[in-house]
Amino acid sequence: MVVQAYILIQTEVGKAAEVARQIADIDGVTLAEDVTGPYDVIVRAEATNVDDLGKLVVAKVQGVEGITRTLTCPVVHI
Repeated sequence: MVVQAYILIQTEVGKAAEVARQIADIDGVTLAEDVTGPYDVIVRAEATNVDDLGKLVVAKVQGVEGITRTLTCPVVHI
């Protein structure tokens, strides 16, 4: 079963569109959009397990220049 999550991202001022474009190219990211509100970019990502999801967020997503904070929200099926 695939693990899915939303990643809420805050960026430096004026960087949201560029951050969303860069993140959209990362393997495992299914959607990346710049938005308004308390977060600047919302990402939908998937991985084979929770550990791989963590590696995706820490090693790839957080490595994009212009990101100041992320919040990962795993999808649950209740």
